[in-house]
Amino acid sequence: MARGRLPLQLLRRAPAHARRFGTQRDDESSRTGAEKDAREGAQKDAVADAATDTANDDILSHKAIVDEASNSSQSQSSGSGETSEIKDWEANPNWKIESFKDLPHANFGVNQHIPFDPEFKDVLKQIPWQFRAPIRYAFAYGSGVFPQSKANGKTASAEIIRSIHPIAPPAVQRAQDGTPKMIDFIFGVSHTQHWHSLNMKQHHDHYSSLASLGSGAVSYVQDKWGAGVYFNPYVVVNGILIKYGVVQLSTLEQDLTQWDTLYLAGRLQKPVKILRDDPKIRLANQMNLLSALRTALLLLPPNFTEEELYGTIAGISYLGDPRMALPTENPSKVKNIVGNNMANFRRLYLPLIETLPNVEFNDPAASDKDWIRGEASLKLVQDMDPVKRGNMVRRLPKSFRSRLYFQYQKKFAIPQVDFDKMMSESKNEDAISFKRREGGGFEQRIAQDDTAELRRYIRTVIKQTIGWPATTQSLKGPLTSGFRRTWRYMSEKIGKYWEGRAAEKAEKAAKDEEVASASGTGKSGEEKR
Repeated sequence: MARGRLPLQLLRRAPAHARRFGTQRDDESSRTGAEKDAREGAQKDAVADAATDTANDDILSHKAIVDEASNSSQSQSSGSGETSEIKDWEANPNWKIESFKDLPHANFGVNQHIPFDPEFKDVLKQIPWQFRAPIRYAFAYGSGVFPQSKANGKTASAEIIRSIHPIAPPAVQRAQDGTPKMIDFIFGVSHTQHWHSLNMKQHHDHYSSLASLGSGAVSYVQDKWGAGVYFNPYVVVNGILIKYGVVQLSTLEQDLTQWDTLYLAGRLQKPVKILRDDPKIRLANQMNLLSALRTALLLLPPNFTEEELYGTIAGISYLGDPRMALPTENPSKVKNIVGNNMANFRRLYLPLIETLPNVEFNDPAASDKDWIRGEASLKLVQDMDPVKRGNMVRRLPKSFRSRLYFQYQKKFAIPQVDFDKMMSESKNEDAISFKRREGGGFEQRIAQDDTAELRRYIRTVIKQTIGWPATTQSLKGPLTSGFRRTWRYMSEKIGKYWEGRAAEKAEKAAKDEEVASASGTGKSGEEKR
């Protein structure tokens, strides 16, 4: 199949009602716009399907996974050790791309498409089609999609299932393993006010009383408060209880590339199920994943495990989240996310790990035939050379990097005049060349800082980045969701917190009992001797 071209049968997968994707108006121009939206939605759904199929096939080949992030035909750079191809797309991203064929290469970013149960995927894919307002990008995420605990084999009663999902398809019941949960979605749209105007006509019951003030008020609250996301929780679509957040594509792209808030960038640093893809967002998210990997490497020692790496990445977005400081979230959330999704994290990050020059697997198990699909946590090692680590600092997202520089300006007592001159020299790096993104003396000083100190400063900057947007996003919940639904949501979160605490205590008690038993066995043996 030629790159960028989609087979006709993929385009035909869109449901029949996709032809009514726009608003129901009588004029010809509106019908034409609706048909165009339907075609675009079908094409983006088809691209997501094709990428998932490729990702599923590539699991069988380590070389194929490596080639996803870097074309094998590209020559190695003699300088940094990264391929010249990754330098090109990261340093000079083509933000004018209009289609997937404009991406750096055919399989670029397919690592973002996690292989999935096909029946469950088809059920999730039907959700965006129930909205006439055009959705350009969509993904499902969270524990309702990727379980955060091992399968227990229990079967929920029909009454319990109906209390969550009034008409739950069998695929949803199987995927949620007897613990029915609301399923979370993010919808990327072109214009928030226009989108809400259309959606309020079709799904007015999804909104709180704020909608009575009109789509202008709704979009103002979305775009000006918090992280630029508007959530409608506890709505039933196709018999399934869902929560969907709406974000403007430009806001999502900015957060993925600059880490302005890390609110949505953090969600996409973990495995998600992309249902409708967009070329610009795929490019931006690949940059986001690379940034998450580099940040984690700066936080980790020379030797570490996959579990530690993915745990550090998954923990980035929770560092400044106020919910983690309050009894409103499971304290073992990050551990559960990684522990039960090791293969999915590996699928997401392995192509990028293989592309970076300063980190590699250092485990005999990496030579096993099917290790990519396994759940074991393998060992890795990273090069602590200050030049390479300085380059990682220099390539952090711009907004995030500026905050880190400010912290070290204070620590190194650099005069403001000298600091401003240094910052002006590094301005507009994206428009010049990749060499401008090689770390200099300042970045190398940061990289050579005491490991504990560097970790502390990076964690401080992460908290600064996330803290206020996440707090205001939570505070606007009663306004956007209504007090009743907000209280229900908070009550469920508090319940998860206490469940997590109880599980931690039970695990600790079991370990203590095991240690005591082993100690008693040893003592008994000594007495016999």
